[in-house]
Amino acid sequence: MNLIISNAAGQPIYEQIYTQLKQLILSGELHEGDALPSMRVLAKELRISVITTKRAYEELERDGFLVTVAGKGCFVAGMDRELVREEHLRRIEEHFGEAARLAKSAGVSRAEVMEILETVCEGEGL
Repeated sequence: MNLIISNAAGQPIYEQIYTQLKQLILSGELHEGDALPSMRVLAKELRISVITTKRAYEELERDGFLVTVAGKGCFVAGMDRELVREEHLRRIEEHFGEAARLAKSAGVSRAEVMEILETVCEGEGL
Protein backbone atom coordinates (compact mmCIF):
# COMPACT_ATOMS: atom_id res chain seq x y z
CA MET A 1 0.00 0.00 0.00
CA ASN A 2 1.47 3.30 -1.10
CA LEU A 3 0.08 6.31 0.73
CA ILE A 4 1.45 9.76 -0.06
CA ILE A 5 1.46 12.31 2.73
CA SER A 6 2.19 15.99 2.19
CA ASN A 7 2.77 18.57 4.89
CA ALA A 8 1.99 21.28 2.32
CA ALA A 9 -1.36 19.80 1.27
CA GLY A 10 -3.47 22.09 3.45
CA GLN A 11 -5.29 19.01 4.72
CA PRO A 12 -4.52 17.35 8.07
CA ILE A 13 -2.41 14.21 7.76
CA TYR A 14 -5.10 11.97 9.30
CA GLU A 15 -7.54 13.22 6.62
CA GLN A 16 -5.02 12.44 3.89
CA ILE A 17 -4.70 8.89 5.21
CA TYR A 18 -8.49 8.59 5.58
CA THR A 19 -9.14 9.87 2.06
CA GLN A 20 -6.54 7.67 0.39
CA LEU A 21 -7.57 4.49 2.23
CA LYS A 22 -11.24 5.19 1.53
CA GLN A 23 -10.44 5.63 -2.16
CA LEU A 24 -8.50 2.34 -2.22
CA ILE A 25 -11.51 0.58 -0.68
CA LEU A 26 -14.10 2.21 -2.94
CA SER A 27 -12.04 1.56 -6.06
CA GLY A 28 -11.72 -2.12 -5.18
CA GLU A 29 -7.96 -2.08 -4.75
CA LEU A 30 -8.54 -3.14 -1.14
CA HIS A 31 -11.11 -5.91 -0.71
CA GLU A 32 -13.33 -7.06 2.10
CA GLY A 33 -11.23 -8.84 4.72
CA ASP A 34 -7.90 -7.37 3.58
CA ALA A 35 -5.69 -6.58 6.55
CA LEU A 36 -4.34 -3.07 6.93
CA PRO A 37 -0.94 -2.39 8.43
CA SER A 38 -1.04 -1.92 12.18
CA MET A 39 -1.28 1.66 13.35
CA ARG A 40 2.31 1.49 14.60
CA VAL A 41 3.67 0.04 11.37
CA LEU A 42 1.85 2.61 9.23
CA ALA A 43 3.00 5.44 11.50
CA LYS A 44 6.59 4.22 11.22
CA GLU A 45 6.39 3.86 7.41
CA LEU A 46 4.92 7.36 7.02
CA ARG A 47 7.14 8.83 9.76
CA ILE A 48 4.18 10.25 11.64
CA SER A 49 2.62 9.88 15.08
CA VAL A 50 0.70 6.74 15.99
CA ILE A 51 -2.02 9.09 17.26
CA THR A 52 -2.47 10.36 13.69
CA THR A 53 -2.88 6.88 12.20
CA LYS A 54 -5.18 5.93 15.08
CA ARG A 55 -7.46 8.87 14.30
CA ALA A 56 -7.62 7.98 10.58
CA TYR A 57 -8.39 4.31 11.35
CA GLU A 58 -11.04 5.29 13.93
CA GLU A 59 -12.79 7.55 11.43
CA LEU A 60 -12.69 4.85 8.75
CA GLU A 61 -14.19 2.40 11.23
CA ARG A 62 -16.85 4.92 12.32
CA ASP A 63 -17.84 5.40 8.66
CA GLY A 64 -18.08 1.65 8.06
CA PHE A 65 -14.97 1.12 5.92
CA LEU A 66 -12.91 -0.79 8.50
CA VAL A 67 -13.50 -3.25 11.30
CA THR A 68 -11.13 -3.82 14.18
CA VAL A 69 -10.68 -7.29 15.61
CA ALA A 70 -9.16 -7.21 19.08
CA GLY A 71 -5.69 -8.71 19.06
CA LYS A 72 -5.69 -9.22 15.29
CA GLY A 73 -5.82 -5.76 13.73
CA CYS A 74 -7.85 -3.69 11.29
CA PHE A 75 -9.53 -5.15 8.23
CA VAL A 76 -11.52 -3.80 5.31
CA ALA A 77 -15.20 -4.10 6.19
CA GLY A 78 -17.79 -5.73 4.00
CA MET A 79 -19.32 -2.93 2.00
CA ASP A 80 -23.01 -2.40 1.53
CA ARG A 81 -23.36 -2.02 -2.25
CA GLU A 82 -25.92 0.76 -1.81
CA LEU A 83 -23.55 2.66 0.50
CA VAL A 84 -20.77 2.40 -2.08
CA ARG A 85 -23.15 3.55 -4.83
CA GLU A 86 -24.26 6.54 -2.76
CA GLU A 87 -20.65 7.50 -2.11
CA HIS A 88 -19.88 7.34 -5.83
CA LEU A 89 -22.97 9.43 -6.63
CA ARG A 90 -21.88 12.02 -4.08
CA ARG A 91 -18.43 12.24 -5.68
CA ILE A 92 -19.95 12.51 -9.17
CA GLU A 93 -22.14 15.38 -7.98
CA GLU A 94 -19.08 17.14 -6.54
CA HIS A 95 -17.25 16.81 -9.86
CA PHE A 96 -20.27 18.01 -11.84
CA GLY A 97 -20.63 20.98 -9.51
CA GLU A 98 -16.99 21.89 -10.03
CA ALA A 99 -17.38 21.49 -13.82
CA ALA A 100 -20.53 23.66 -13.82
CA ARG A 101 -18.77 26.43 -11.88
CA LEU A 102 -15.82 26.30 -14.27
CA ALA A 103 -18.13 26.36 -17.30
CA LYS A 104 -20.03 29.34 -15.90
CA SER A 105 -16.84 31.30 -15.23
CA ALA A 106 -15.60 30.51 -18.76
CA GLY A 107 -18.88 31.49 -20.42
CA VAL A 108 -19.57 27.95 -21.67
CA SER A 109 -23.26 27.35 -22.36
CA ARG A 110 -25.35 24.58 -20.84
CA ALA A 111 -25.74 23.03 -24.30
CA GLU A 112 -21.95 22.97 -24.74
CA VAL A 113 -21.52 21.38 -21.31
CA MET A 114 -24.06 18.69 -22.19
CA GLU A 115 -22.29 18.07 -25.51
CA ILE A 116 -18.98 17.69 -23.68
CA LEU A 117 -20.59 15.30 -21.19
CA GLU A 118 -22.06 13.21 -24.01
CA THR A 119 -18.66 13.03 -25.72
CA VAL A 120 -16.91 12.01 -22.50
CA CYS A 121 -19.54 9.38 -21.72
CA GLU A 122 -19.27 7.91 -25.22
CA GLY A 123 -15.48 7.83 -24.91
CA GLU A 124 -15.80 5.94 -21.62
CA GLY A 125 -18.35 3.50 -23.03
CA LEU A 126 -21.18 4.82 -20.87
